[in-house]
Amino acid sequence: MRKKFDGMYYKHQKGANTVSFIAGVSVNNHAFIQVITNEKSYYFTYSLSDCEYGEIIKIGGNIFSEDGVKICIEERDVSIFGEIKYAELTPPKYDIMGPFKYLPMQCRHRIVSLHHNLNGQLKINGETIDFTGGSGYIEGDSGVSFPKSYTWIQCSDFPEKACVTAAAAHIPFAWLHFQGCICIVYLRGVEYRLATYLGARIKFCSDNRIVLEQGRLRLEIEINAGSVHKLIAPQNGEMTREIHERIICGARFKFIENGMILFEQHSENASFEYVK
Repeated sequence: MRKKFDGMYYKHQKGANTVSFIAGVSVNNHAFIQVITNEKSYYFTYSLSDCEYGEIIKIGGNIFSEDGVKICIEERDVSIFGEIKYAELTPPKYDIMGPFKYLPMQCRHRIVSLHHNLNGQLKINGETIDFTGGSGYIEGDSGVSFPKSYTWIQCSDFPEKACVTAAAAHIPFAWLHFQGCICIVYLRGVEYRLATYLGARIKFCSDNRIVLEQGRLRLEIEINAGSVHKLIAPQNGEMTREIHERIICGARFKFIENGMILFEQHSENASFEYVK
């Protein structure tokens, strides 16, 4: 499979404020930055010649890395400036794709940090948002196209250092296709992983409920309505597909091992995508 798009997702959340950036390239076309706030989403395009894409991503005067982000966007009626530094990143134990990373998949998913600390602020259209003391999350995707249907949820807004990230998707492979899932529940310093390659099953998946089971583990997620914002996603390598994300929505998480509840929390600051 020849890679046609690559994008990194940087989420910043503190209290009721969430701002995410997607920095990426459509390999044969342009570089882009998508910005998703509580109120609105934006899509900015840049020439490939104005982009350096590696461990440190530079697009225009904007910088994205595992150390933090530095933003200076001023286009049309939008201005976004600021810097947020990251500390104490929490990478998964191993590649979230497991053995699937060796197979020719239409989209490869990766997680850089399940949870990390934030220090800094952004000024968006004249309003300053301080993220110091908040939590961050970093993931990425590359390949040809997003799955034709998928569900994704992420949340690290809990009283303790914890994170839940889960995705279920239609996966084409050769002449076959199947429904697959990948999920990590990070709790009290322990990573619990549920994935198709480990025997996980999708018991239920809709726009308001997800249930995954794997051996003695069971994850139940109930999702409430939230504001929906348009995002641009890859289709055959071009950024032409329209999807929607609830950057903030209510969700209740219940994680059970061998009949015992290990974790049960509600958050009003989960992020969620459901694409049919």
